Amino acid sequence: MRAITKQGNGGYHLNQSHANPPTTPQQATSRWSSFSHKAAVQQSILNEQYQLCCYSEMRSDEEGLGYHIEHVENKSQNPARTFDYRNLAASALDSSNDLAAFKAQGHEVFGGHAPGKRDSVDLARFVSCHQLDCRRYFAYLSDGRVVPAGNLNAQEQDRAQYTIDLLNLNSPYLITRRRQWWDELDQLFQEHQTKGWSLPDLASIDLLPRNERLSRFFSLTRQFFGQLAEHTLQQHAPGLV
Repeated sequence: MRAITKQGNGGYHLNQSHANPPTTPQQATSRWSSFSHKAAVQQSILNEQYQLCCYSEMRSDEEGLGYHIEHVENKSQNPARTFDYRNLAASALDSSNDLAAFKAQGHEVFGGHAPGKRDSVDLARFVSCHQLDCRRYFAYLSDGRVVPAGNLNAQEQDRAQYTIDLLNLNSPYLITRRRQWWDELDQLFQEHQTKGWSLPDLASIDLLPRNERLSRFFSLTRQFFGQLAEHTLQQHAPGLV
């Protein structure tokens, strides 16, 4: 999970709504449903996320899917943050167009639409994408799974596993996509080594933004390349470190 740095405030209409925030879950649901400026807010959020899903780091647009505006602290649990831009992120799967088709294909939903996340969240255990050190809680395996990082203490391991389960980050769909991505990186890495091609150039392709977008599964790619990734980011994109 990549830490997201909030930029701006989401615009005039969002801030007007936040100036008089809802006080009950019912008000939050009703007012958010009738808020007619979601598209502009979502675009601002996606820009600061480099088009990556806030939880899975999937590029929904490359999968023929959309995004939805995610309330990191659920509206039902904290109605006052319904229009708080600092509480908003963009998560994979458009609420209106993707969910039915995704489920019809036999896929499990994940991220902000995962059943656990839509219910009650233990915020003391949940690792948020707005938490500056969220990246250190997770490790990515070559078989496509995401697991708690190995250098965590017991409490941190519990938080990482709780978040993985809550968001269904090891759904078969995501495991398959991450495994395919790892295999692609590994194949290219081996080819570059064999042929003496530039490994820094290879790392740069999928670690540096292009047209204000990052390649899918940024944190997995960063882990795959290790110190080479850190050097590349420090030299060319220190804002992503």
